[in-house]
Amino acid sequence: MAEPGWSSDAGGAVYRSRDPVRNLRIRVHIQRVTSASLLLQQLQPPAGQQGKELISLATFSSHPAASGYCPGDEEEAVIGWQEKLFSQFEVDLYQHESACQTPLDRQYHQEILKLEKSGGRKNDRIFTYTDHDRFTNLEERCQKVTSSEQEVPSFLVERMANLRRRRQDRRPAEGSVLKSRIITWKPSEEFIKNNHVINTPVQTMYIMGDLGPYGMLGHREYEHVLCTVKVDGNGVITVKPDFTSTKGAYRIELDGEKRELWRYTVENASAQVQQEEEEREQRMFRDLYSRHKEYLNGLVGSDFEMTLPGALRLFVNGEIVSAQGYGYDHLYVHFFLELPSRWSSPAFQQLSGVTQTCATKTLGRDNVAYFSYPFTLEMFFTQEDESEGSLPQWPVIYFEVLSLDYWQRYRVEGYGSVVLPAAPGFHTLTAPTWRPTELGTVSELRRFFIGGSPELEDMTYVRVPGIFKGKCLSRFGFRTETTGSVTFRLHCLQQSKAFLESSALRKRMQSVLDQLGGFSQQNSLYSVLEAFQRARRRMQEARESLPQDLISTSTSAVQQP
Repeated sequence: MAEPGWSSDAGGAVYRSRDPVRNLRIRVHIQRVTSASLLLQQLQPPAGQQGKELISLATFSSHPAASGYCPGDEEEAVIGWQEKLFSQFEVDLYQHESACQTPLDRQYHQEILKLEKSGGRKNDRIFTYTDHDRFTNLEERCQKVTSSEQEVPSFLVERMANLRRRRQDRRPAEGSVLKSRIITWKPSEEFIKNNHVINTPVQTMYIMGDLGPYGMLGHREYEHVLCTVKVDGNGVITVKPDFTSTKGAYRIELDGEKRELWRYTVENASAQVQQEEEEREQRMFRDLYSRHKEYLNGLVGSDFEMTLPGALRLFVNGEIVSAQGYGYDHLYVHFFLELPSRWSSPAFQQLSGVTQTCATKTLGRDNVAYFSYPFTLEMFFTQEDESEGSLPQWPVIYFEVLSLDYWQRYRVEGYGSVVLPAAPGFHTLTAPTWRPTELGTVSELRRFFIGGSPELEDMTYVRVPGIFKGKCLSRFGFRTETTGSVTFRLHCLQQSKAFLESSALRKRMQSVLDQLGGFSQQNSLYSVLEAFQRARRRMQEARESLPQDLISTSTSAVQQP
């Protein structure tokens, strides 16, 4: 039979198990590879002819080498989770009570004495390091990031070397004692090592192999890690290298003149669950999940919260994305929501907010401040009388952009407003801003040196103020200056019983949605009127710039029949 190929994939594998980890069993078989053993396998005769070839095959068998290895040097062991198998070095160390310093050392001393009375240890080359051994902590500190032999640890690797994982069965002695100092202003190196931990509990176990000659067993230079097993508190089992169930054996080549070669296999020797037990376990889990689902349904309830008839609920998940085009740095935005008539909000709803102060960065020709400030709004519209012909007003977000300097002085950079979209969905809106100005350069000098600038007493003056009851709002003599703009992202959701009505019923009666649907027409009408007003102002400014004799001549020409 030909020798199976070596497995070059020494990577680990991750498994997940809901069974207790104490049921885990791993079978490890290790064998020294020699030229005689390879040739014996090549010339191994069939079972019927084995007796005839005893003399000829025996000539290939060699005597124990002078190096201390035996020709058929192999060993196999089935190891349980956190099962301690002592090495020759540990037997020589812990059999003397004077070498025991910790309670764990004294426990190992007692176990080794029991082994000596029962005939000694059965394993010669395969041994283990459990989670409590010193080797586990040292191995975690000395782990490499790459596979290069010339790896130079970086600053991050050196800092992460002090990081350890919290053990599952270790609890700090002072856990139940109230600490007097919550903050340690000058932590020591030992304090950092003891408290810099990862919260995921994990246990580690190393299956080792002593590959030295029989006369030199117990030397650290011949110890090699055969398999590493880690189990965390969530039932995740990491095995490195993976089980050799369908792959070839792994190889270890020793350093030295003779370069001894060893092959080993790692197999899962855990007892398999019977078909009946697995089905019973699956039924138990299904019953548990169904009970938990019923419990959650009882907490949530089956009734879907609906709005009152004739009402519309509006949810807005918004974000103030950025502000761009302003002259000063360290910007922040103050905003609030104005609810028109027949609109209301819950008592817990906060209708105003202030973003954080954000420094600007140059993007193209503009200085942009990225806020990414989220906010949530919830409001209700109630139709009092469906026979009313007036269109409903839509809520408006008023905002002001301010800058803050080194001396904590603020300046108003601009005012603006955003009308919440009437259509549900995702919307990106960019609102231009302006700020009031004064004649002359004194106000600008004051604004630059000592801060402060003209401000609006009522921010709703950006549009038509809510307290205004007249027919024509005059802003004659009010001087402004165009500044930057603010970008909003709005996710709008609408809920109403009118959405559930059939199309026929919706055609027969005028519902809330019909009223709200006309708002888009009203919004477009407002935009047309505003464009007309802007064009009219530009025409008046152009007319004022013309000479007076030209204006009088054109007027007299129009009055002639």
